[in-house]
Amino acid sequence: NEITDNTVVNLRLLSNTNVLYCIKHLSCISQTMNKHSGFKNCYFQDLLNKSEKALYDTFPSTYGELYSQNVKLFKDLYSELRRYYRGSNINLEEALNEFWTRLLERLFKLMNPQYHITDEYLDCMGKHSEQHKPFGEVPRDLKLKATRAFIAVRSYVQGLSVGSDVVRKVSQVSLSHECTRAIMKLVYCPYCRGMSSVKPCNNYCHNVMKGCLANQADLDTEWRNLIDSMLLVADRFDGPSNVDTVIGTIHTRIAEAISNMQENRESITAKVFQGCGNPKISTKASSGEDKKRRGKAVTDDKSSGLGLEKLVSDAKGKLRDIKDYWVALPSTLCNEKITSGSVNEDKCWNGMAKGRYLPEVMGDGLANQINNPEVEVDITKPDMTIRQQIMQLKIMTNRLRNAYNGNDVDFQDASEYTRNPK
Repeated sequence: NEITDNTVVNLRLLSNTNVLYCIKHLSCISQTMNKHSGFKNCYFQDLLNKSEKALYDTFPSTYGELYSQNVKLFKDLYSELRRYYRGSNINLEEALNEFWTRLLERLFKLMNPQYHITDEYLDCMGKHSEQHKPFGEVPRDLKLKATRAFIAVRSYVQGLSVGSDVVRKVSQVSLSHECTRAIMKLVYCPYCRGMSSVKPCNNYCHNVMKGCLANQADLDTEWRNLIDSMLLVADRFDGPSNVDTVIGTIHTRIAEAISNMQENRESITAKVFQGCGNPKISTKASSGEDKKRRGKAVTDDKSSGLGLEKLVSDAKGKLRDIKDYWVALPSTLCNEKITSGSVNEDKCWNGMAKGRYLPEVMGDGLANQINNPEVEVDITKPDMTIRQQIMQLKIMTNRLRNAYNGNDVDFQDASEYTRNPK
């Protein structure tokens, strides 16, 4: 009995070995997206951090008071982008619109210090901003590209987290008593019969494993859908408007917008006055040359497109490798170290004696085990943990498909899958 108990424990561990490997495999994919593993900042967050740092490094000397008096405005923008990326329920388009509105107000005041500009006047100016386009096409272009980029990025990274979480939870599902008995018969009974050198028949092993892992095989359809959707979203990272460029050069687009307004200062001011009237002259004396300083667009710091390309390429390869993982488990476990393979079908352990295994191999999934000759499986009682994970896969796949089409998605319980670094 003591030997039997130890055997049961060992068999359970052996059957879960490949599942544990898959957890590590998915974790590696997630880790390759991290730029600073110590703080768990992924590659995309690092791009955002670099863009923010570049803005803080270059804007003070380029824009003077426009920057120094509005540091919080720029910090708030990057904070909102970072929160959105991490899964907070933020409307990204509204956040970007708010930034451009506030920036327009501050810049217009600095360019016209001789006037007393009220909040009501600024509201009027804001209503005409779409028509006047003081920042050129930058706000519209950045909103379109940034929204698509951030939607794709956060859904892709969360997809990795959800996949890893599903594997972790499924790996904790215990083997049934009937399964444990079937595995013991498969592996250990030849020793009891004095046939220690005879390995189990390959098809016999497959029927045992298909019965034991019937519930896990039911993950296959939604697992494949998840992988396919992630591969589609990853394609959004390529091209002239790729994620690497969009996220890594936000500061240069802001500089471009400011320069556009400064260069067209007179015509923009005239249009505003025409639409909203002439503001009153301010009684305060206008100060310094700093307010009149004009900057040039910050030099574009080329992002490392090759770095992203390699990360995405590696991740795609690993995703494809595990696409058929759940239905491939029986074949993985019934390898040549365990079974006789397909060449010794007449000289293998068939569960009763040394000879050919005659029953047909069952299909994959719970419903196909109704007549499994090796493992008694109740097909009316699916494992609830695995059913819950199938639902999680469906939800994540729907989010990914929305993200591929550029549609924002609601990331409920994002904190369950994403750890927010500071």
